[in-house]
Amino acid sequence: MSGYIDIGKKIYNLDNPREVRRMAAFVLMAKLHSKRINELIEFFNSKPQLKPILEGLPFPIEQPTRAFFYKGSTFFERCRLIREHYDFLTEKIQDDAFLDMSLYDNRRGYVIWESEFEEQPLRAVLITESGQRKEGCLSIELNLGKQHLYQIMFWIAKDKEGNDAIWIGALQGPNMEDAKELVKRMTKFCHGYRTKNLILYMLQAVARALDISRIYAVTNEGYYANNHIRLDRKLKTSFSDFWVEAGGEPTDDSRFYSLPLVETRKTMEEVPTRKRAVYRKRFALLDEIDAAVQEKMERVLK
Repeated sequence: MSGYIDIGKKIYNLDNPREVRRMAAFVLMAKLHSKRINELIEFFNSKPQLKPILEGLPFPIEQPTRAFFYKGSTFFERCRLIREHYDFLTEKIQDDAFLDMSLYDNRRGYVIWESEFEEQPLRAVLITESGQRKEGCLSIELNLGKQHLYQIMFWIAKDKEGNDAIWIGALQGPNMEDAKELVKRMTKFCHGYRTKNLILYMLQAVARALDISRIYAVTNEGYYANNHIRLDRKLKTSFSDFWVEAGGEPTDDSRFYSLPLVETRKTMEEVPTRKRAVYRKRFALLDEIDAAVQEKMERVLK
């Protein structure tokens, strides 16, 4: 019991009454599932790369105790996907880069692409944020200066066939006063390519660099919570519609779509003549991003 309390103190702000209640719930759930939680703690203790997370910000120990990742996930499934995720990364990624991506020592992620937009640095980073732990174990964030433009949350685990796969838990856009106008300007910067497509494109490039053979995405039906549904039961955000637009196809589990590893592009013959110049610029930008992500990832592979 005291070990769970010590872990909880690292996770929760006990000056906040809501956080105190969450810690009490965590300790109770950990005690009820002590065998699996102790196995997970031992897993993190057994790997030198994971010990700093356990000693610093041990959010992965909390994740199985809450109904995270996708609707209907079981305690066992959550423990398994966390172990598979961290097994994969520690086997594939060099230790220092792995810690850059992890909740450790206030590191700010591993940059996989950078540019400049409106005289501010524009960066895509692989990072783990405590506020994103409901939908995944790792994220790509697209940041403009200190502002979050878009983020895509995911984890890496085996699918039913035993293939290494990326599982997308959610996609989030900007949350600031001028969000719509900023997204419009960013779309223009990307030659008509939407920002949410851009961050998915980056994730596909990361998957290929990691030699991952499958990408799955949580559907509206599979989303773990109802905060994407308005009070009148209409969707605020439709994940499923976007996955279909991105070439997604249903799987035998209605909670997930299967997405392509490579985005399908129109040929120039399919593009109206008046738009071909814009499409050439867009494709050149995407090719530049793809090459940058591949090169950045190759630097940190073991």
